[in-house]
Amino acid sequence: MRDIVFVTGNANKLKEVKMLLASETLNLTNEPLDLDELQDTNLVSIATDKCKQAIKILGPGKEVFVEDTALTFDEFNGLPGAYIKWFVKSMGLDKIVKMLDSFENKGAEAITTIAYADSKGEIHIFQGITKGKIVPSRGSLNFGWDSIFEPLDTPNLTYAELSKEEKNKISHRAKAFEHFKAYLDTLN
Repeated sequence: MRDIVFVTGNANKLKEVKMLLASETLNLTNEPLDLDELQDTNLVSIATDKCKQAIKILGPGKEVFVEDTALTFDEFNGLPGAYIKWFVKSMGLDKIVKMLDSFENKGAEAITTIAYADSKGEIHIFQGITKGKIVPSRGSLNFGWDSIFEPLDTPNLTYAELSKEEKNKISHRAKAFEHFKAYLDTLN
């Protein structure tokens, strides 16, 4: 059985990732490490930097991964991107939606970037993207900005209005973890 450490302190994220990576050959544990976040708009750079920090803290020889999620607005050339969690925390969802009021284009992309370090410390990147649009908040407020993101795959339903199973079929996180799991399967 392969032991892999997921660096997160977010219980919701851990539960979702365990569902996405479910495998009889994988033992997923987590470490809620407090990592510095590189201030950058490049999602690969941010995830890679976090993964390197985790390797330093956990020590060599362990398989470890970090996951970083962003929400980009087409009209804002990719912003808020990785800063979305700070926008949600400081402004709230209604004000984020209002930022796009004067623009016709409400297009957005939800992006998950996974940086995985194998036992040799080599880093591999996996990314998933779901296209959608920003809408007034609908559904549960339990998971970040899910209630303002309406994927193109499910018109008239935000992530927050979908069941976990429905969301896991189309979400940016599901797509990234599908690539990651396929890679891990080649190592068995």
